[in-house]
Amino acid sequence: MLVKNNAGMAVIDNPAIPVKYHDAVINEASSSIIEVLKGQMEMGRIRELIRFFQVSDVYNKSLVSSIVNKFANKLNNFYGIAPEAAMNVANLLIRPVMEELIKQSKNEHNKDFGLSNLLSKLSGSQKDMSGLVSQLMIA
Repeated sequence: MLVKNNAGMAVIDNPAIPVKYHDAVINEASSSIIEVLKGQMEMGRIRELIRFFQVSDVYNKSLVSSIVNKFANKLNNFYGIAPEAAMNVANLLIRPVMEELIKQSKNEHNKDFGLSNLLSKLSGSQKDMSGLVSQLMIA
């Protein structure tokens, strides 16, 4: 839902993306985010992932750049969008989505996007990860 809510200018109102691809492109953006975040967990970088969600300067993060690049490559390879246009779309969509995801993960009232719940979903685990998240949080 975060991706769809931020897709206006980057996807829906963008002439570089044909209307028939709008939904697929939004799904590709979501997939790119999940794949990169899940990859971080699989490589044992959970501490870095937690730090990413704690520190709000999302623009200088290599993690966001990885997601942007992955999404731009998908746009270019699967939808024939020129590399420069694909990179522009990826930046316009992924960065605001990640900012919103960080904000939502810090919102105590939004349990769906809480960091421990998010990490549990990414790992495919039904276990409560709040203890681990608490241990690895930066003081």
